[in-house]
Amino acid sequence: MAEPSEALLSTLAERAAPAHAALVVVDVQNDFVAENGFFHRVGSDIATVQRIMPPLERLIAAARAAGVLVVFIQAIYDAPYVSAPMRERNRRRKAEMPRCITGSWGADFHRVKPAPGEPVVIKHRYSAFTNPELDKLLKARGIRSLLLSGVATDVCVESTGRDGYFIDYYVTMIGDCCAAGSQSDHQGALDRFARDYGVVANSSDIIAGWQGETAGAEPRHAAAAPERV
Repeated sequence: MAEPSEALLSTLAERAAPAHAALVVVDVQNDFVAENGFFHRVGSDIATVQRIMPPLERLIAAARAAGVLVVFIQAIYDAPYVSAPMRERNRRRKAEMPRCITGSWGADFHRVKPAPGEPVVIKHRYSAFTNPELDKLLKARGIRSLLLSGVATDVCVESTGRDGYFIDYYVTMIGDCCAAGSQSDHQGALDRFARDYGVVANSSDIIAGWQGETAGAEPRHAAAAPERV
């Protein structure tokens, strides 16, 4: 018989349980969500991206009320962090304008921001797990299951989800709290993710579970690491 810590998380309620789940908010920054940010200037469907903000705001508030750990991921692409292959890709895609520069408006979080004590993990590549501090802080808090939100569904959110799955986290992509540069890119990523890596869920179902079982609980995951890592 499997040990309790090895028991499968087979239902959405089990995957979202505050004792071992973390809500991961990926790259919800002005350059990817706001008008006149990088995405907007390169022709992405910014209206589609902005539609995630009301459900995402509700989800974050509900996670905090339920005692779920909320982790913010922040992309920083200062010139020293941009490798030759990244520069080549940007040139090929005619997307060489700077984005997410330290201290800039574009790098700031858009409409949502970390509460005191909530960790912010800095990344310089698509996947947040390229910063090893993410895995360390999740393991230190007993996290087994990741609830993914943010931008872009088919790039940084999916990359983080894949890498999380590869190192043995349960991963759930919250479909109405993720967005891509087009609706077709978003839906394609959700379909691929559900097939190969994890579960796709709706924020209202997750919130309903939290409110039914854990609303008003004391936070279970006190900060034990620097705010930004």
